[in-house]
Amino acid sequence: MKVIIAPDKFKGSLTAIEVCNAVEKGIKKADPSIEVIKHPIADGGEGTLDILDYYFKLKTIDVKVHNPLFKIIYSNYKVSKDVAYIEMSKASGLQLLSKKEQNCFYTSSFGTGELILAAIEKGFKNIVLFIGGSATNDAGIGMACALGYSFYNKQGIKIKPIGKELININKIDSKNLKFDLNKINFTVIYDVKNPLYGNNGAAFMYASQKGASKNEIEILNSGLINFDSQIKAHFGKYVAYIKGSGAAGGLGAGAVSFLNAKMVSGIDFILEKTNFKKYFKDKIDLIITGEGSVDKQTLEGKVVKGVSDLSKQYKVPIYIVAGIIKDKESILKNINPLAMSEVMEVNITTKEAIKNAAIYIEDLVYSTFKTLKKAN
Repeated sequence: MKVIIAPDKFKGSLTAIEVCNAVEKGIKKADPSIEVIKHPIADGGEGTLDILDYYFKLKTIDVKVHNPLFKIIYSNYKVSKDVAYIEMSKASGLQLLSKKEQNCFYTSSFGTGELILAAIEKGFKNIVLFIGGSATNDAGIGMACALGYSFYNKQGIKIKPIGKELININKIDSKNLKFDLNKINFTVIYDVKNPLYGNNGAAFMYASQKGASKNEIEILNSGLINFDSQIKAHFGKYVAYIKGSGAAGGLGAGAVSFLNAKMVSGIDFILEKTNFKKYFKDKIDLIITGEGSVDKQTLEGKVVKGVSDLSKQYKVPIYIVAGIIKDKESILKNINPLAMSEVMEVNITTKEAIKNAAIYIEDLVYSTFKTLKKAN
């Protein structure tokens, strides 16, 4: 029997590589003869640069930038030959803020723009931007400001590039742009394919996770609608329904608007970049994938969905291992896994699950493989 282990990280608990190791231990405990291939992956969100570094040994460049609340921090991006790889979460990510600081009504992607500018000033002409894990809902106006764009309200006053001000944008000025748009190739890697606004858009789907209240979420959604109309008026671009436009609080739409970026699905990018399809030249009996939380957002382009789509293409059954699984009916209907295991099913606290996830994953996988062995 040959098994591929291809999970994402368990956020706040285990890296994708550590998940692979825990799953392997469970398999080998159940049946040492099973051949295991470990292939950790990511979806374009935080941790994606670590995955690329795992496979390609990239060079790291350190940069001083502003975090989502404009406090100076040390960040970095990675490079390979003529390509700069930038993870927006390293400058504008939710994990950079304490729980009480998190509110995307007041946060900005300004630091992401500073990372981009640093790479441009180093001479990089090809920039790949990973936009998951954001603390923001500013449609990328913070990023744009760091690159020389300016935004004004109806009174002609320059606005602060944060989420709450999207609704007040009345003029966009690009005369002080700090780079030549025609000389830089931008590729944006998104982790979810949501539209910019509406019931399935950036604000209604994700802003509550970033600290916004119900009233603030309504204002943010209206702000995204206004942003879209201003982009149409100033640039003649229609960005609201491009796949991934609502990713990272609308940074997807902002990247298309301000960088002329090409949008690419994160999981598709990683699977192709790491040559995942090579394994299917031989017979594969099972693929094990997973991430910290599997829910309806998983179906918007996360690792589990991407791997399951490929498993269906090659007619290989899939087994999902997660910290917690919500929306189970939807997951079963859309992915139809052979089996599912979640750490939280062991009836423990979240704190315990995070602390000892590797042990619980090993035990769950062991039990599942013992059951599968009996069935066969």
